[in-house]
Amino acid sequence: MQNQSARGIAFLCIGIFIFSLQDAIIKQVSGGYALTQVVCIRSFIGLPLLFYVVQREVGWRALFTAELGVLLVRAGVMFGAYTAYYMAFPALPLADAVALYFTVPLFLTSMAGLLLGESVGWKVWAAVVLGFCGVLVMLQPGSGLFEPAALLSLLSAALYAIAMLMARKMGVAQVASVMAFYQNALFLGGSGVAALILTLRGKSSSAHPSVEFLVRPWRVPAWSDSLLIALCGVVAAVGTLFLTNAYRIAKTSVVTPFEYTGMLWAPLWGFLFFAEVPKVSTFVGAAVIGVAGLIAMRVSRH
Repeated sequence: MQNQSARGIAFLCIGIFIFSLQDAIIKQVSGGYALTQVVCIRSFIGLPLLFYVVQREVGWRALFTAELGVLLVRAGVMFGAYTAYYMAFPALPLADAVALYFTVPLFLTSMAGLLLGESVGWKVWAAVVLGFCGVLVMLQPGSGLFEPAALLSLLSAALYAIAMLMARKMGVAQVASVMAFYQNALFLGGSGVAALILTLRGKSSSAHPSVEFLVRPWRVPAWSDSLLIALCGVVAAVGTLFLTNAYRIAKTSVVTPFEYTGMLWAPLWGFLFFAEVPKVSTFVGAAVIGVAGLIAMRVSRH
């Protein structure tokens, strides 16, 4: 049992590390390509890899499920979450965007009572308040340094939390690989439809980098950029495989706290690839958010 837990922690840490590379890649290409194009190519590459994961774990027939409608709704919520998350990248330092996203456990615990009828005690609410104090430290509202794109990271965290609660409500009826497959399939179709709608509306530029990343028209990418964008698909599929196996072989309560290792990689990639030096408020706010999230997860398990 102890060996299984150690393997689960190792798998999760590797998966989080792999996904952190995707964040850096998407930030790298966010200045020259449309978000819908990047997501479409990433999903096109990742879909057959995820199909292989499904076939290996439960067989392809598991894709024909009576819960297809619920899976697609959940995938749509995830599509909104990741769209908001990626839109924050051009306007925010990578460390800030990722740290704000890690308010997910706070949204999870606060929404669990509303959506699942779970009891949420005062200790959990205290942890949520503490976490959002960390958010205020990072955002510094009223200081003249506030960047509206930070709200996109928070919106992403809230939508992701809703998707996770939907997965919890489905229980063991669906395996994670089937959820990931339909999520990726909807990302592929959704990004294409979104690009078509934006093209028909005729809006192709914006003064704000986050909106510009969304509405920018598609263009033929350079060979090196094509490889980077395609690599996102491989990264997403491989990362999903590691995370799925982590939660499959070890208890959720054991591996979930290690999700926060993602906050270690973001400032490193931001410094190495984009010459971003995180502010003191970023470190302090991220630390408060991390502590609050861990407290919320620990208290909610008892």
